Amino acid sequence: MTIRCRFAPSPTGNVHIGNMRAAIYNWLFARHHGGQFLLRVEDTDRERSTPEAVQTVLNAMDWLGLTVDEVPMYQSTQRDAHLAAAEQLLTAGRAYKLDKGGTGKGEAILFRMPGSDMTYRDLIKGDQQRPASSPTMSDFVIVRSDGNPVFHLANIVDDINQGITHVIRGDDHVDNTFRHIALIQALGAPVPTYAHLPMIVNQQGKPYSKRDGAAFVGDFQDQGFLADALFNYLVLLGWSPGDDREVLTRDELVTLFTLDRVQSKPAQFDMKKFQWMNSEYIQRSPDAEWSRRFRDAFPEATDDAYLAQVITLMKPRVKVWADIATAAYFFREEFPVDADAYAKRLGTPEARAQLAALTAQYANLPSFDATALETALRTTAESLGLKPADLIHPVRLAVSGQPGGPSLFHLLETIGRNRALNRLNKAIRA
Repeated sequence: MTIRCRFAPSPTGNVHIGNMRAAIYNWLFARHHGGQFLLRVEDTDRERSTPEAVQTVLNAMDWLGLTVDEVPMYQSTQRDAHLAAAEQLLTAGRAYKLDKGGTGKGEAILFRMPGSDMTYRDLIKGDQQRPASSPTMSDFVIVRSDGNPVFHLANIVDDINQGITHVIRGDDHVDNTFRHIALIQALGAPVPTYAHLPMIVNQQGKPYSKRDGAAFVGDFQDQGFLADALFNYLVLLGWSPGDDREVLTRDELVTLFTLDRVQSKPAQFDMKKFQWMNSEYIQRSPDAEWSRRFRDAFPEATDDAYLAQVITLMKPRVKVWADIATAAYFFREEFPVDADAYAKRLGTPEARAQLAALTAQYANLPSFDATALETALRTTAESLGLKPADLIHPVRLAVSGQPGGPSLFHLLETIGRNRALNRLNKAIRA
């Protein structure tokens, strides 16, 4: 049997990371078994399923490298097949018409459930059972009174027609699966194997949403996170390789991924952990990528040797590509300034006088290198009865505008004597 999995999003806006994790698991499962991964766009909500919303889904999949093996199916083109299945069920006595609610607006078509207890084996959650008396097991609408098929019917007819063998989706569909199995059996088709994924939650154990931070694939892309890092991290939200490894290549994930290692309990999204993982991926980026990113941010970075020095200093501090913007002071005289920190460290005549004393020492240094700069600062601090930090913070703010950053003395050496002294003198005169 060739395994066939599908990702079936409803394109109604941004793509949540929970939906994309389901897509990734389907993709990995298919690739691991040498099977096929399909895309079905469930675009029957004509008001919200706009071309722009569909493109958002396609862009997210393309960014994450989720290649499909067949031309995508658009559910809106399958309406005739859905209605034909409804007619088949009516003919077989497995469905009936009803003026539901007595509105007089027309008859809906309802599916007649078997009326007996049901069970199925979930590859993640284990045996699932519902008694015949459960609300889940009640008859339900499959075609509305306006003639439009509902999700349940369209979903299973498309699964049948696409030959889907494994349905891997969120565990909010567990109850739906009883209805879907009954529908599939009534249509005389093979029942797929089901696996329901745990939800992604925040630190309070509630469903992870935009309120908790970036929650959509596009958010992470816009903020400069790497596609491979997000892919890797989403895989680990509910699955593990069985050892301590966390940063794994795409090929390693394909080789290792099996559904028996997917946990059934909710998985917590930890932004700090994800930022760490993204940083691991960024640090491994080739030098050419670092240079390109810096030049995109700072077109004036034309000196290769100088740029290489800046990258060496900034590299450990870049967690997402957007962090490159904090290096503006290496290339421009107009750069962001932390006003509160600046006022605290340089807002008094005494602080500026202390900075002036150090600046005079810096101006007379025979060599403007990190070692000489540090020695001069420590000597000046001692002569003024200060701790080195009492001068380090004002100097950093004067030359970079920020209270933190790379090694101050290497920063000063990199920007050079003239640029450093000009900024220090400007701060003294402020």
